[in-house]
Amino acid sequence: MATVKELKATARPKSGKGAARAERRAGKVPGVIYGDNKPPLTISVEDRELRQRILAGRFLTTLFDIDLDGKKHRVIPRDYHLDPVKDFPLHVDFMRLGEGATIRVSVPLHVINAETAPGVKRGGTVNIVTHTIDLECSVENIPQYVDADVGALEISYSLHLSDIKLPKGVKALSREDATLVTIVPPSGYAEEQKAAAAGAAAPAAGAAPAAGAAAPAAGAAAPAAGAKAPAGGDKKK
Repeated sequence: MATVKELKATARPKSGKGAARAERRAGKVPGVIYGDNKPPLTISVEDRELRQRILAGRFLTTLFDIDLDGKKHRVIPRDYHLDPVKDFPLHVDFMRLGEGATIRVSVPLHVINAETAPGVKRGGTVNIVTHTIDLECSVENIPQYVDADVGALEISYSLHLSDIKLPKGVKALSREDATLVTIVPPSGYAEEQKAAAAGAAAPAAGAAPAAGAAAPAAGAAAPAAGAKAPAGGDKKK
């Protein structure tokens, strides 16, 4: 079952840009709770606490019980906006979750056993093609991340979504053949492969003349045998 965090909030009776700016000046971040066929609630949360939650990571896949005036609302963050210059939160959206609800989430991909991959040992580099996986699951069963085991990958080989084992009750929304991770060859790898192939072919090519060398040797005996004819001819005379 997913871990549920606590988050305190206060009601925000006024909406609009002016009211939102006033909340930010007071050290709070305006937000909204919506969903579950209930009216939206405009709220404010402490700027410092929200920053800590966001910086901790996996914010958008974490369940929260928001304490609003003594009443708790089970939610999951769906979006947040940051100031493009100062990088502090400007607004946050929470979706209210009903009991047994199913949700779609993007979960981080966690690459494991990269150091033991044969391709990495030979100088290859792990290239993460997809950093998150879109999943559908119950709100009680949201995985914090999905493991991608690359321990058996060779150079130029890939790990696909079909190679990943998902938790029970969790469904992937992407195609099964979607590429997640590849092992990229090191610089000059293609040239080394060509040189190795050429080196392996050289002895085989050199062996052909050696086999044909017997033909001149056999031919050399013919003149030697024929050399007796002139000698015999002289004797007749």
